[in-house]
Amino acid sequence: MKRSVFAGWSLGMAMALAAVAPARAEMRTDVEFAKPGGVSLTLDAHVPDGPGPFPTAILVHGGGFVRGDKQSYIKPIFEPLAQAGFTWFTINYRLAPQHRYPACVEDVETAIRWVKDHAKEYKVDPDRIALIGESAGGHLVSIVGARGKGKSRVAAVVPFYAPHDLNYQADAKGGKLGESLSALFGLTELNDPAREVLRQGSPSNYVRKGLPPYLLIHGTKDEQVPYEQSTRFQQSMRAAGNRCDLFTVPDGIHGMGAWDKAHPEYKTHMVDWLKQVLGPGK
Repeated sequence: MKRSVFAGWSLGMAMALAAVAPARAEMRTDVEFAKPGGVSLTLDAHVPDGPGPFPTAILVHGGGFVRGDKQSYIKPIFEPLAQAGFTWFTINYRLAPQHRYPACVEDVETAIRWVKDHAKEYKVDPDRIALIGESAGGHLVSIVGARGKGKSRVAAVVPFYAPHDLNYQADAKGGKLGESLSALFGLTELNDPAREVLRQGSPSNYVRKGLPPYLLIHGTKDEQVPYEQSTRFQQSMRAAGNRCDLFTVPDGIHGMGAWDKAHPEYKTHMVDWLKQVLGPGK
């Protein structure tokens, strides 16, 4: 008799705990958001528990425009965004040299529109969407953030160690295009016509008044994308009357994965900044 009473109490307690325990966040993987030219582009989505709508981030991986995918390079910021209660999406885009510029830019813009079109399903606040990208992905979110109009406009942009000025990038490499820029634009030499192509493909070319706030994150010992790419872009943005903050990682090299032991505070700073600029919502 005692055993059955205890069993009944245990079952009732378990049911009560289950009733008050919060449901887990949902992870949806390999969702197709576009199919340009027959190329299936997919994303992974983290959807928090609760009614929402939630502040949202769209993440764009790096890889020199020629490699990488939605689960590479940018993974260190998945957990901080999840812990902060964000809906977030990490996306694939078409890679060079099979797909030249501006295919990758168009894919990011398409992803923004798709997220807004599916806002209710994924508990997205369409007025609080941030673009976050690293390296080549930082370049893409920077240029898309600057070009964005209508449904492709976002509320905030966070480029990690991004090449904002492609001519400056080539000059910093000794006047060489390198694999990434050659593949992205189909260029073979750095002549005057090539420099005009690079200028047109640079986020710095699109700076104007009225852009969303930017947070630049960059390490001072980056040997792939000079730290000055961020300081120069910040100066240009502020001169145009835009908000552009810079979080410097002392002695940071290229790649956020290398920062976690010495400077994990970049994650907290990013989340705090996003909460501040995106606001509490309606």
